[in-house]
Amino acid sequence: MPAPLLLDLSHTSHTQARTGIQRVARSLLAALGARALPITHDPHAGSWRPLEPWEHATLAAPGGAERRGARWPWRARIRGRLRRLAGSAALPPHSGLVVPEVFSPTVAAALPGLFASTTGPRVALFHDAIALKFPELSPSKTVGRFPGYLAELLAFDGIAAVSEDSRASLQDYWAWLGAKNPPPIRAVPLGMEPQSPGPLGEKFPPGAPPVILCVGSIEGRKNHLALLEACEARWAAGDHFSLHLIGLAQPQTGAAALARIRGLQAAGRPLRYDGPVGDDAVARAYAACAFTVYPSLVEGFGLPVIESVAHGKPCVCSARGALGESAAGGGCLALERVDAATLAAAIARLLGTPAEVASLATAARARRLRTWSDYAADLSDWMAGLQHR
Repeated sequence: MPAPLLLDLSHTSHTQARTGIQRVARSLLAALGARALPITHDPHAGSWRPLEPWEHATLAAPGGAERRGARWPWRARIRGRLRRLAGSAALPPHSGLVVPEVFSPTVAAALPGLFASTTGPRVALFHDAIALKFPELSPSKTVGRFPGYLAELLAFDGIAAVSEDSRASLQDYWAWLGAKNPPPIRAVPLGMEPQSPGPLGEKFPPGAPPVILCVGSIEGRKNHLALLEACEARWAAGDHFSLHLIGLAQPQTGAAALARIRGLQAAGRPLRYDGPVGDDAVARAYAACAFTVYPSLVEGFGLPVIESVAHGKPCVCSARGALGESAAGGGCLALERVDAATLAAAIARLLGTPAEVASLATAARARRLRTWSDYAADLSDWMAGLQHR
């Protein structure tokens, strides 16, 4: 068997959060299998090493964590300090490096040493330029860090953007920056875990009002405030449905949406917010809903759109940018605008025409979605032709 690719999971192996980037990192590891050697930068040892059993256990956790931050148990910190005193061992032989995460300044400072020991191609995934384009919708810490991160990407041999929209954003930024000899950027769309949608019904289930599901972290750019206003308008107009929200809240940019959720619940509206939950709970939520709404203003890819389609459930989402790329294959009601009025009209339309929901669900089930195995194969094939710079 050829030497494996190094897969940097410095953050994902230390958090049980399953927001988009952590899902990509975990899914890529699973798809690569024995072709990947997951590694981390150990800040306590000051060196790179393969993952330990406790870090593999973190990767295998079902999700539902209340925070994104990395966690290092005190035993791991002590082991790291002892390694620093004893001297670090070299990484096993490998054929290249993939960095699927948005790496921290600490990891960035350690990358040159890792690059020096890597003879194969060194590739980073690029997710989005949202912090650059929409700083008002992004956490201030992310905005401050982002220009440095984009400059650090220039040191790689290639950049695998998760969508054509993300590829164009990074290419345009580097052109504006006047970057000399930037690495090639290739759009490699993400995959999705295969799902087994339940039986397709012609109408909404009898009895309880239909459930509209929204899966996605509660933060400014996800546009939950517009969705909540749209639902309130439809409830006020007499429509009978419940709204189910799932997702980790970003304390800074999601505060207004969280306050609005609490206000609507206090007013007696049929609104359920579960916060972050495990994979099984997410699957049950998809099975129970009539359709989903993903009101996000901008994404690098839009995994919840593809996830909804994979479960055979229509998704209301934006027709613009990367979201439009994800919606284009069918099963989605794609909107030119995702303001409250447009979302309210789309919700009223689907609630009033169950036959259209059934038609969209049929289209969703007919899509041949890329799997993570497809993604891993495409990424590996492209890397094989990259020049080591």
